[in-house]
Amino acid sequence: MTPRIKICGLMKIEDILTVNEAKPDYAGFMFYEKSKRYITPDTAKVFYERLDRSIKAVGVFVDKEISDIAKIAEEGIIDIVQLHGHEMEEYIRELRMHVSLPVIKAFSVTGPVVVEEANRSPADMVLLDSGAGGTGTRFNWDLISKVRRDYFLAGGLDPDNAGEAAKLGSYALDVSSGVETDGHKDADKIRRFIEEVRGRSI
Repeated sequence: MTPRIKICGLMKIEDILTVNEAKPDYAGFMFYEKSKRYITPDTAKVFYERLDRSIKAVGVFVDKEISDIAKIAEEGIIDIVQLHGHEMEEYIRELRMHVSLPVIKAFSVTGPVVVEEANRSPADMVLLDSGAGGTGTRFNWDLISKVRRDYFLAGGLDPDNAGEAAKLGSYALDVSSGVETDGHKDADKIRRFIEEVRGRSI
């Protein structure tokens, strides 16, 4: 099965126009203030209004107060919550009491123990990454064989290895820095990435 595709860290309205044309399945909005890809909720609102409705908007949060996530969710500018910090199982369960959106929990895969934590997570889906996100490095893909649930694969993905990654059995591939040039989203790289995954020209 061809994996779904998430283009994360959209920062400009031009990025929205690019994904509207290229048609990934998900678009990621970064709400982590320390990230170079951070956007404000007001900017996200503008992006969401312009985003093709077939593309789900994913809000990425890092150790954020649950009330802050709930406020953004209530504004109707994201479709999915992604947690990319040190959020524990108790945090996710409490978040569900305040937010009705699906939840993705990211894990930095350093070994089999982390994979098992991902298998047990109460999140709707998990994301396997190599670090804090957007680092452009990949973890040991041999560990994927231990995953017993649907997962997003992230970390070190780019147009050159997208075809290989698409064969690993992930539910979705998540790319950010791998489709950038000089720190900005590159429309040609985004199109190439999606073409490599789906095996057809856009």
